[in-house]
Amino acid sequence: MAIKLSEHFTYSKLLRFTLPTIIMMIFTSLYGVVDGIFISNCLGSDAFAAVSIVWPINLIFSTIGFMVGIGGSALVSKTLGEEKKYLAKKYFSMLIYFDIIAGIIFSVIGYFTVRPITKLLGAEGDVLELAVLYGKILFIPLTVYILQNSFQSFFIVAERPKLGLAVSIISGFTNIIGDFIFVYLINIGIKGPAIATGISQFIGGVIPIFYFIIDNDTHLRLVLTKLEFKPIAKACLNGLSEMMIFISVSVVTMLYNYQLLKMKGNDGVIAYGVISYTNYIFVNAFTGYSDGSSPIVSFHFGAKNTDELKNLLKRSIVIISVASLVHLGMAEGLADVFALIFVHNDDALYKLTVRSIRIYSISYIIMGYNIYASSFFTGLNNGIISAIISMFRSLICQVVMIFVLPLMFGLDGIWMAISFAEGITLFVSFYFFITNRKKYEYL
Repeated sequence: MAIKLSEHFTYSKLLRFTLPTIIMMIFTSLYGVVDGIFISNCLGSDAFAAVSIVWPINLIFSTIGFMVGIGGSALVSKTLGEEKKYLAKKYFSMLIYFDIIAGIIFSVIGYFTVRPITKLLGAEGDVLELAVLYGKILFIPLTVYILQNSFQSFFIVAERPKLGLAVSIISGFTNIIGDFIFVYLINIGIKGPAIATGISQFIGGVIPIFYFIIDNDTHLRLVLTKLEFKPIAKACLNGLSEMMIFISVSVVTMLYNYQLLKMKGNDGVIAYGVISYTNYIFVNAFTGYSDGSSPIVSFHFGAKNTDELKNLLKRSIVIISVASLVHLGMAEGLADVFALIFVHNDDALYKLTVRSIRIYSISYIIMGYNIYASSFFTGLNNGIISAIISMFRSLICQVVMIFVLPLMFGLDGIWMAISFAEGITLFVSFYFFITNRKKYEYL
């Protein structure tokens, strides 16, 4: 029996409700890791470096899907909590239509700007050409990728997180099978993983459209409606923090690569590429829980149920604390395994990668609290506070640390930047929780 947003959540019920989203996010990161394994082992270090450089560019253009999905789910959940069911369907529909329009526009822009942006980031020679080819192919299915990112959140609002998980699994296995065929069996070069990823994104974005078009027993369905500026702007503001997270991650990744190309050449970029793949797994576990619980917060905020808000915050802090310790232990203990998967043919690069993962992983003891804090305020429909927290942890502090810490600690300073940034942001999160406790009554 499906768990309803309106229920009282125990630890067990909270974990059961969010688990499909957590698994979906982890699985999404795992098939990204498989993508990287095929590229590094079958296509070589230049291809791996090229993908590491160009992937953040594509991610920046796709972030609107996360913004509309997370911000829109908060708006739609709040509207459902106010018992305005048809209005919730209208909001949901216009947000999906907005995704489609924006996706087409950004797809064209991205396709024609990928080369100059990649050159600006320092790529040259074969790495540049591989990066541009990979990037151009990925911009073709950008619209469905944006839809896929949005639908992941709306499946939670529809109280069907397991269906969202199923779509993600189907999409992920499509990517893995495509990599096996196009990269391992027939090996068509860098086009192989790009085509495999594009096909998987098409499946992940189109299946939900058909589900929400037909009659279903959820709160949500696509209906005919005109676009209205106010709810779209409200959803975008609510989800601004999530959009800024992904934009910031992309920008910061570009800056990491820029610094590493200067300090260590392609080896530095490859080491950070390995970190990015492994980090994606741990970050997505935190993000999956936070995004999975955010619509619950929105519903009870709309229903003015402050007792349940207190209950959700208390239990979530305990869950995040336990997960932080587990993540730190796993990352430190498996650092050599992660490095071996990607760079087993180069001993010096292997040692560099192991050391970088272990230094970088210290951030996991803090990171989860900041990710949850941002999502919690998104759930409260306070996109401004959520965006400030996200900007501090994923952009402002990291950019400063990326350039300052290497002056004191050399190459190790690059890997320390994330921990310093998360530590500073934790004080910002704590400040907002304390100063807004009377307004929202969650403490």
